Amino acid sequence: MLVPILIALYVIIALTMVISLLLNGVRPSKTLAWLLAIFTIPVGGALLYLLFGRNRRKSKMFSLKNEFGPMNKLGKATCRPEISENKQKITSLIHNTSDCPVTCQNNLELLKDGRNTFESIFSALEEAQEHIHLQYYIFEDGILADKLLEVFERKIGENVTIRLLYDGIGSYSLSKKYLKKLKKIGVETAQFLPFKFGRFLSALNYRNHRKIIVIDNKIGFTGGINISDKYLKGDPALGKWHDTHLKIEGEAVDFLNRTFVTDWYLASGNKVDFSSFEIHRTPKIGTSLQIVPSGPDDDFDVMEQVYFSIINSAEKYLYIVNPYIIPNHAILQALMTAALSGVDVRILMSSSTDIKLVDWCVRAYFESYLKAGIKIYLYAEGFLHSKVMLCDDEVSSIGTANLDNRSLQQNYEAQVFVYDTALCKRMKSDFMKDCEKSTLLSDYKKYKERPWGKKLIEGFAKLLSPLL
Repeated sequence: MLVPILIALYVIIALTMVISLLLNGVRPSKTLAWLLAIFTIPVGGALLYLLFGRNRRKSKMFSLKNEFGPMNKLGKATCRPEISENKQKITSLIHNTSDCPVTCQNNLELLKDGRNTFESIFSALEEAQEHIHLQYYIFEDGILADKLLEVFERKIGENVTIRLLYDGIGSYSLSKKYLKKLKKIGVETAQFLPFKFGRFLSALNYRNHRKIIVIDNKIGFTGGINISDKYLKGDPALGKWHDTHLKIEGEAVDFLNRTFVTDWYLASGNKVDFSSFEIHRTPKIGTSLQIVPSGPDDDFDVMEQVYFSIINSAEKYLYIVNPYIIPNHAILQALMTAALSGVDVRILMSSSTDIKLVDWCVRAYFESYLKAGIKIYLYAEGFLHSKVMLCDDEVSSIGTANLDNRSLQQNYEAQVFVYDTALCKRMKSDFMKDCEKSTLLSDYKKYKERPWGKKLIEGFAKLLSPLL
């Protein structure tokens, strides 16, 4: 008697999921895949759907932007960047989907690797007079964390308000002892979607991958670098960690701060009155840029659309540095179309990643790249963690977003799109130097003849690409 009841219950649950998929599904192929999983994998298919398949864009739990009103106090772009007409469309796309206009009264400093980045960060923290906001996917105990604690204690003694937001999964190793020290000296802390039984299924797959520091709404930092000593000491298996970060001064910092306070409310339930935050502009027109926060609460797949638009706008070259390139169909077709159209498309990544399954999945797309004429450079002098895209000496992208399903649709990310020829050329020069240190893959026929065992492993990993 019990078995028929359980079967009937599962059928009811499965039908409920089917209705949810039909009402909220975005891509027919994805909807069909989940339907097959639910009905062909008893229990397991339903659990996988609960963990990874549900569309969060209509969930109130993840949509808090209206709590704060408009993210944009500037209204419209403060200037028109000096880029070609087809690149101007990128700025319009970002403004229309993220309400983030082009800001021009900014100073920008490119920061390479951990030591330079943290020297700049600690120097800026000493200037704080009103508030320090920090938000990190990975915040680990160690030398950096201890040094931050010292700075926090000193600045709190100067009546500076400090708020620290860390991700519940990425910062799982952050010790309770360290958190108690923070609380003791007066640092306000919040954990983004922590492991809780009641929220486990709904929150596991949606992580806050942003790395943001804002000081007095004047100085901001964002990019790929987390609070982890591996940026100082390296990694035993992968060697030195290489990454790219930005220091921003000017009106664009307000967008970083608003991103923080929105996430802070989601994590802590406490509102921050940002009406008192003054927008600070540089005296003269400086670097043109847009800051793009994206996440599962967006009405559109913002980051995917912007990346897609940049790839399609490329006329001369498109250079990408990213450790996790697992493209969906749209991004893959855009990359291949650009290369087949005569654009110089190059991808630079580490010869191995920190997660073996992800490494196999990344390599599963190499054959498609090479067939289309895309050049692949494998860097062996450490681990490249940068998330960079360069296009035609006009557009540079630096931030937290990878080129995979998780960053494009599920994670909370922050990416900076810069319209500055000098910066783009400098970063292109760095890219070329790194390519010279790397192994080039460009022979499609030779790569196609790799052992069938590797092909089999890569093919299996590719099946899991929507979950990675």
